Amino acid sequence: MQRYYPIMISVERSRCVVVGGGAVGERRTRGLLEAGADVLLVCPEIVSGRLREWKEAGAIRHLPKPFSPDDLAGAALVVAATDSDDLNGWICDEAKRRGIPANSASDGARGSFIVPAVIRRGGLLLTVGTSGAGPAWSARIASELRARYGPEYAELTRRLGVVRRRVLAEVAEAPERRRLMHAAVSDRAVEAWLSMPELPEGGDAGRAAAKLGECRRYERRCESERCPLALLRDSRPGTRRLGLAPEYETIGNIVNCG
Repeated sequence: MQRYYPIMISVERSRCVVVGGGAVGERRTRGLLEAGADVLLVCPEIVSGRLREWKEAGAIRHLPKPFSPDDLAGAALVVAATDSDDLNGWICDEAKRRGIPANSASDGARGSFIVPAVIRRGGLLLTVGTSGAGPAWSARIASELRARYGPEYAELTRRLGVVRRRVLAEVAEAPERRRLMHAAVSDRAVEAWLSMPELPEGGDAGRAAAKLGECRRYERRCESERCPLALLRDSRPGTRRLGLAPEYETIGNIVNCG
């Protein structure tokens, strides 16, 4: 069994070549599009209906021809997703010879990376890899994670990003930053975040999100107790922590906070 080093790389606006127009090529292309990649599909014929839709919508580019090594020019990443093991292996060999990361959909060992099972909830990205033990095992674990971390975690992750930016801007001491951020993801705090109404962009929800980003509790200029960022004095002199105001087990709409 091969050993892998897990990383997440940015492919946004980068040219990524997918060879193969079937179901596997569709799955790989979907993931690349979700990551903002510039996808070039190379295959004589597109079999997948969704790939055809993406092509017609201008979401991907298509070279209607058999693969040739020249197709790798300028590529940041290559996926070999044809129905031929030999062809996939050759594509990966050509990519690796050029220093381009390559994935073989039919035999992970032939490429330089494998694609894990993915659960994407906005900025929260969960991946499952089994080092080649099989996609069925990865899929089962991913299914359990998908049920545990539902769509609401996308909004929660966005909110916590707002909080972190605020803490980084306002708190100079690294130990206190860590204390605040760990408090913000405690069991009780996460329950409070999840109980808030959804905050899509714009309108009152946008103003509510702005209030999170401009929370004045840290400067002790806010008297509201309706905020999961309520600043509570720690038991240690001179220290502070983020926590949920004890009067509120859940958090309501924060548009009118403060």
